[in-house]
Order: sequence, then structure tokens, then C-alpha cells
Amino acid sequence: MLTETATELRSASPSLLTRAIKWLVSRQEPVFPLDEAGFHAAMAGRKLPLDAPMPESFRKRFAVEEREVLGHRVVTLHPKAGPGAWHMIYFHGGGFVRPMFKVHWPLVAEMVKACGISVTVPLYPVVPEASHAAQDALADAVHADLAARHDPAKIILNGDSAGGHMALALALRLAGGSGPLPGKLALFAPWLDLGLADPAIAAVEPHDVMLKIGTLRACGALVADGRPMDDPEVSPLYAAAEDLAQLPPTRIWTGRHDLFIVDSRTFLARLRAAGVDAKLYEYEAAPHVFMAITPTREAKDVFGLLAEFIAA
Repeated sequence: MLTETATELRSASPSLLTRAIKWLVSRQEPVFPLDEAGFHAAMAGRKLPLDAPMPESFRKRFAVEEREVLGHRVVTLHPKAGPGAWHMIYFHGGGFVRPMFKVHWPLVAEMVKACGISVTVPLYPVVPEASHAAQDALADAVHADLAARHDPAKIILNGDSAGGHMALALALRLAGGSGPLPGKLALFAPWLDLGLADPAIAAVEPHDVMLKIGTLRACGALVADGRPMDDPEVSPLYAAAEDLAQLPPTRIWTGRHDLFIVDSRTFLARLRAAGVDAKLYEYEAAPHVFMAITPTREAKDVFGLLAEFIAA
């Protein structure tokens, strides 16, 4: 059944902590270069970046399970009391070219804590040292491994930014018949069109303290590796309606000072038109992947809504 309201503004004004974080971010060295030339310079001959290590304190707070899939480390955090009824596969963001950030680990921990679920984190290889196809292959293998041991209907796919793209792309491949569908799909500020083709995105750019259109287009082209930007396998925003119709209940969370909000709104409309139970939660003046700033009022609201979505 479709939800009554497709889009909901959850926060009409940013919290003081969110304002402070945005101010600090705007004055620090950017996570990504601010233009296309800077991006290419950063990628050229770089030293292979490493995933931020999981905090050792997590071994006391959670039941930690580690395994290797296709030669890559995969970490699962279970509640201390034991595995949750629902199991999430979470794909971290980073433009497909950056590994696990330090801030991603507290985000994972909060989801385990707030939702009482188990969360599996694939530490996937990054572009350009690996191909985007290798990232997707690992995602497929991790899901297949989990679905063989856990009820697929109790699996939820999740990711932020590029990781949101990976979660959605995996769901679409499963909808196409590659495996059992997950029970739910949760997307945090997903990168849906690697080419950022919608001209309306330009109006948001001055407010985004992290992302710039030129940088993202250069990054997207590197990831696409010659494929058309409107190829649904490159940009899931353009997936066919019949494929979207197979997706499970879906929720999207995005800040209004995030370049990706424009495509999130477009994608929501496409999901709804295809008959999917989908909803978009928006947060005024919130930055890209604001839920990773876990102490904020906005992030806590996201975790509460996620817990309700899983429990429904």
C-alpha cells in the first residue's frame, strides 16, 4: 500500500549543532576537490587509500563477525544480545573512489543500537584501482552469502551517497532475477545520476558545503568508464519502470542543502508512478549525508524513522 504522503519535511530549520558542523566543514580542507581539474590531479598516481579501522571499542559494544568475500574484508556488527531479526547490508559512501571514512563506523553503530539489527559492512575496493564492476560483484556476493544464511525477506539494503547507489543497483539486479529480493530498501542521500544532468541541481550547489557539480561529473565519468551516463547500470535514476515496480518498500533521507536532493525527488516520483511504497524525508539546510553526524537532532530523527520502517 502506498504511503499517504510521498514527501515529508521532517525539520523546518537546522539544529544549532548542524549549523556549527556546516560552518566547520566549509572552513576545512574539502573531502573532495572543488573542481574537475582538482579531482583528476587527486586521482593521478595517488597512494591507494585505506579503510578507516573499526574502533576497537566496538568489540565490547557489539558481537563482531569478520569474514572474507571475494578476497575483501566484510564486517558484521550484531547486537551484544545476539543477531537481530533484521539484517542490513550497508554500503558506505565516498564517490566510489574513497574507502570507509572514520565517520561511517559511528553511523553503523547507531543503526545497530537504534534498530536492534545486525549490520554487514563490505569493505569494497575503490575506483580507479578497481573497477565499478568489481564493486558490484562484491555486493552481489555478500548478498548471496547472507541470503543463504538469513531470510531474504528480513534483509534491508542501505547505503549513503555512492553507497546508496550501490544498494539500489543491487536491489535492481535482484529484481531482474539475479537472486531473492530484500525485504526493504533504505537510501541515505543516494547518488542516482552519475552525470547530474538535471539543470535544477545548479541552484542547490551554492548551499552544498561538500559537493560540487564539476567534481562529481568527473568522478562519475571515471566510474562509468566509457558507458553512457544514462545507462541504468551507471545511473539507476534511469531504470525502467517495470524494473522499479519490482522494488521493495523504499525510504530515502536527504538534506535540502545536498546536490542529490533534486534527483531524489525525481526518483521518488518514478517509484511512486511504478507503484512502489516509497517515501522521501527532507531536512531543511541539512548537508550531504547529515545522518553521519550522529549527535544531531536530524540524525536522531533519521534513526528513529529507520527503526519504525524496519519494525512496520
